[in-house]
Amino acid sequence: MKEQIVVFQSAGLRLHGVLGLPEGLPPSQRRAAFLVLHGFGSNSEGNNVLQPARVLSEFGYVTLRFDMRGCGKSEGEFGRVICLEQVEDLGNALDFLAGHPGVDPDRIGVIGSSFGGAVAVYAGGTNRRIAAVISNGGWGHGERKFRGQHPSPDAWAKFTAMLEAGRVHRARTGKSLMVPRYDIVPIPSHVRENLERQKVGMLAPNSVEMFPAETAQSMFDFRAEEVVGKIAPRPLLLIHAANDSVTPTEQSIEMFKRAGQPAELHLFSGLDHFLFAENSTRVWHLLRNWLDTYFAVTK
Repeated sequence: MKEQIVVFQSAGLRLHGVLGLPEGLPPSQRRAAFLVLHGFGSNSEGNNVLQPARVLSEFGYVTLRFDMRGCGKSEGEFGRVICLEQVEDLGNALDFLAGHPGVDPDRIGVIGSSFGGAVAVYAGGTNRRIAAVISNGGWGHGERKFRGQHPSPDAWAKFTAMLEAGRVHRARTGKSLMVPRYDIVPIPSHVRENLERQKVGMLAPNSVEMFPAETAQSMFDFRAEEVVGKIAPRPLLLIHAANDSVTPTEQSIEMFKRAGQPAELHLFSGLDHFLFAENSTRVWHLLRNWLDTYFAVTK
């Protein structure tokens, strides 16, 4: 894969990206392409982005992995991650990629993990120009997701008190209350330790560790499952760990129930939330077969 650093505009901000061109792409040929989205507070250097970008390039697709505003090397208030603003960034990345001479502008799909999966589904349901959607470990209903991530009465009370404290602090001071990432999205210690032992790398370099409380509120209010049915008749693939210790598996199951056809849901046992980063051949074989069926690299 030949990679090139690119910069494009979104809401007046310069966003950093890496364009990947597959080996052997003829100068006159326009290929199907994918926008590869990062997860919560991560960026385009995370393994959950690098691995699918690599595999998709090997399959022959053009790829664009990029940092959302406020993340990685992109402009914007660092750590200010707002769901609908990321949907806007995705739309501008789509416009940029559609203008590349090696890309078929009518055949650009989106693939994202976790937070990126939720953004991919929402964007697919609201932007008809997106030709295919793949969500890995994504979520469709913010409040229900958070209830699954903060399951005990004490944990839920602490989480909702944090949201209220953020609103009060903002109203009183005009500034954001900053909160740790794991107070928003808990990740079990065994998952973190296992990934580090495998040197998979759960978080990308320069990942966000502190977020404004408005980030958690935007996630709480986000409802990708309300628009997932509008993706059809464009193809949708939902992938999730069967026993996900970060994002409840029911989130993808519920989105599948609400999706139109063609849509597929695949649950993987023996893998956890960061299954793209684990570089599983089972996942890549599934992805290849699904792409060949619904979104082949060339017509």
